[in-house]
Amino acid sequence: MNTNSQNIAHHRDDFGSKMGMWLFLFTELILFGGLFIMYMVYRVEYTEQFHLAAKELNLALGTINTLILLTSSLTMVLSIVAIGRGSKKVSIIYLIATILLALGFMVIKAFEWGAKFSHGLYPGGAELANLSNGEVIFFGMYFVMTGLHALHVLIGVVILSFMLVFLLRDKINKDNFIKLEAGGLYWHLVDLIWIYLFPLFYLLH
Repeated sequence: MNTNSQNIAHHRDDFGSKMGMWLFLFTELILFGGLFIMYMVYRVEYTEQFHLAAKELNLALGTINTLILLTSSLTMVLSIVAIGRGSKKVSIIYLIATILLALGFMVIKAFEWGAKFSHGLYPGGAELANLSNGEVIFFGMYFVMTGLHALHVLIGVVILSFMLVFLLRDKINKDNFIKLEAGGLYWHLVDLIWIYLFPLFYLLH
């Protein structure tokens, strides 16, 4: 009887944890959803200027970063599947790969942002002041939305790093990996947001 009660309590805790994470993810979707709507309103109003400004973005780097994040989603899934099967070492390897891919994304993004700053194409930049209102708005939204996304990537790296420590210390194992699943949900959200950002900004060429 006591064993059954413990199992029921444990099940409820897992359910509550998942629901809490889904609610948090929903608030994040509302945040970015509002920004996406704002972007589309301005895009309709300044269609030509948005297309012109998008030519300044590096499509190749954006594509590479998209592939990196898609791959990181795969490695995240594989890490969760591995620990579910009791393969701790394999789970750790895939989780480390996910973290490294996330850091690789940030390195490429830093180079991309650096190029924009060197050309004065940033909010308050000298070169940006000479462009049309539509182009100024485009780059303003570019830095706000990709910057906010980058912040979420860094938060994701911190979360996954904690998950890695938990794995190494056996606090996450075959019988209890709800934390890793929650971390995976967050990481998939980060990837999903980028899947929307990529075409909005980079595929306007």
